[in-house]
Amino acid sequence: MLNTDGVKQTLAQVVADRKHELSPGRMFVEACLEHGLDAAVDYDVTITDSLTSSRRKPRNPARNMLKAIDLSRDPRRFYWHESPPTATDAPIEGAEVRRELASRFHKSPIPELLTTTAWVQVPPGLWEDPETFESFVNYRLIVRLCTAENVTIISGEGGLLNMPGIARMTEPGPFASTILRACNEIEQMGGTADGMIINPVDYYRAMGDGRLMDDLEQNGVFIVRTRLVEPGTAIVGDFGHGAQLFDAGRSVIRFAEPPEGTFTEPGVALMAQIYERVVVNLPTNFFVVTV
Repeated sequence: MLNTDGVKQTLAQVVADRKHELSPGRMFVEACLEHGLDAAVDYDVTITDSLTSSRRKPRNPARNMLKAIDLSRDPRRFYWHESPPTATDAPIEGAEVRRELASRFHKSPIPELLTTTAWVQVPPGLWEDPETFESFVNYRLIVRLCTAENVTIISGEGGLLNMPGIARMTEPGPFASTILRACNEIEQMGGTADGMIINPVDYYRAMGDGRLMDDLEQNGVFIVRTRLVEPGTAIVGDFGHGAQLFDAGRSVIRFAEPPEGTFTEPGVALMAQIYERVVVNLPTNFFVVTV
């Protein structure tokens, strides 16, 4: 059985520490009390990673699958990545069993970070109730920012679904599911399938049909349920060692004028932004599968 005691202790400490910190919403409320509708707060953290959920049933964001590199505290110039051999490469001894021996190594500059933005329209006068306004910022604006962050990581221009090196898998082969076939292929490459991103409709269908989702989770696969992969599709990969999330380590919340078409009617709007980008170090250890 997977031993999670260390994880639980770490999460408990994170929750305990955050009880003694001002939430992003509280910091913005205090700025609003001082500056009114001119309030703006620059945070020296990525605020999508600053709140713990109060849900009894966890629903994890894609960020939680990845090793995040805070470039403000851990500056980097490059990242490493691998690619599979080409048809013209000379055979490598031992690669028939240890396939990764034939991979090529590469160095690339840290790519330009992408801006992730979320908007909410503030009900008139809500800022006059500081406790309610704090909750609105934390659990409406930042929750919407978390959803927008999932777009950046999964389906946006630099997201996993648009990575050219990630292969598609449409048939289960000798396995009961393409998901299990992908898990096996990743281990045959020397990795571990430790994460999956799947549409809720496929998650609950699999739960209704048998034990696949329970078996995967009991086997240590971290599952993210999101609408951002199409029904019938899942991403299976070695998220712990095969990908990274480069993060600016800063955020902003401010009142601002939204782009046309953001809301159905005029009103006071709040904007939140973060800056990040996912890279894949081991594209051979990821598959987009047909469920």
